[in-house]
Amino acid sequence: MTTFLAFVFVLGVLVFVHELGHFVAAKRVGIKVLKFQLGFNPTIVSFRRGDTEYGIGALPLGGYVKMAGETPEDGPTGRDDEFLSKSKWERFQVLIMGPVMNLALAVVLLAVVLYQGADVPVYQDQPAVVGAVTPDSPAAKADIRRGDRIVSVAGRRVDTWEQFFIAVGTRPNREVTINLNRQGNELARQVTPGTLPDSKYEIGDIGVWPDAHPNVPRVTPGEPADKAGIKPGDVILDINGEPIVLPTQLVGIIGKNTGKPITVTVRRQGQRHSFTVVPIKGCTGVGGDQGCIGVGLGEETKKVQPGVVQAVVMSVRRNYEMTRLILDTIWGLITRQTSPKQLMGPVAIAQLSGESAQLGWIALFNLMANISLNLGLLNLMPVPVLDGGHIFIMALEGVARRDFSMRVKEKMLLAGFVVLMMLMVTAIYNDLTRISWIERLMPWR
Repeated sequence: MTTFLAFVFVLGVLVFVHELGHFVAAKRVGIKVLKFQLGFNPTIVSFRRGDTEYGIGALPLGGYVKMAGETPEDGPTGRDDEFLSKSKWERFQVLIMGPVMNLALAVVLLAVVLYQGADVPVYQDQPAVVGAVTPDSPAAKADIRRGDRIVSVAGRRVDTWEQFFIAVGTRPNREVTINLNRQGNELARQVTPGTLPDSKYEIGDIGVWPDAHPNVPRVTPGEPADKAGIKPGDVILDINGEPIVLPTQLVGIIGKNTGKPITVTVRRQGQRHSFTVVPIKGCTGVGGDQGCIGVGLGEETKKVQPGVVQAVVMSVRRNYEMTRLILDTIWGLITRQTSPKQLMGPVAIAQLSGESAQLGWIALFNLMANISLNLGLLNLMPVPVLDGGHIFIMALEGVARRDFSMRVKEKMLLAGFVVLMMLMVTAIYNDLTRISWIERLMPWR
């Protein structure tokens, strides 16, 4: 029930904002609006105010604003308050305001999220200098080494780890060129990213990690780490002199040294401290014969707490970066450089909405900002049926200095509808394959 309600709320807000943009723009240029509805027919509740009927449909997957004389089939009379009676500039304003409102909402929601502050990995905005390479990973096979500075991925410059993870994450199972700097020498490596393990979504991964260290969020009282003096908030730097970068690396070393003393070096308030710890079997929450010391593990983080103006600036910057990523992904789909398996449909959105709602309203707002940005950009695509497609047709008519015939427009709209349906079917198929019990019913997978 939480998932369904969260999905209806997220989609309802995004659709309302989008259609509100069309509605307000239409009223501003003097177009008569016949109906403003959230959800598709059948209409379950409605009321009339002035010339406009406001309603809610039973199918919460969209909405629409119905304007007088919107299409030739509506039988326009030539009155000044009809859509087709307005100039191309006025019609452009009505069409563009839906996507613009979604883009604006993305900026506002993300600014609200950022203003609340967040704990982010310390390496997120640092240069992509390799701190560890997973054995037998694509990076290891391509001879990428600890200390290499990754400069670009597939021709795109990466200045931070965040940019690197995005660049690689969007290119699973596609060979890419990674340029790197090794002790002043520029090198190029051909790498085919695999996918992150235990992930429902196809996210690229080559097996390199930043020079960061595991953080200890909690220590179990009475167990080896607590007895040795390790405290929550400590950052584990090395064990027996071996630098520790990954939590899995730490777990492996501890597991191999059950009953043997090990020296754990941590950073605490800027100071280094070393402790002798003897791993045991059977710590709280750890089953089997695996050695353990009684600590939780997490990433080393830092607190980001921007002011109002800074939050807005950061939101604009991040939405700009995400826009570039989305456009690159769309271009990758067209050129077959991006896997269509990365597309998500309503089922995945519903799942993400439910998961985010359980985490709190900040996580839900963050998801809404991402979806709103995608929705705004999608509607600006020059595909007939979408807002951007109608704008594209008007632009072509402007260049040709004549309006196209109804027959030509129908063919263009049909082509756009086919493209849109193909994308929708692909996205829904991807959603279903991410549900384990449904995937088991697909013998071809």
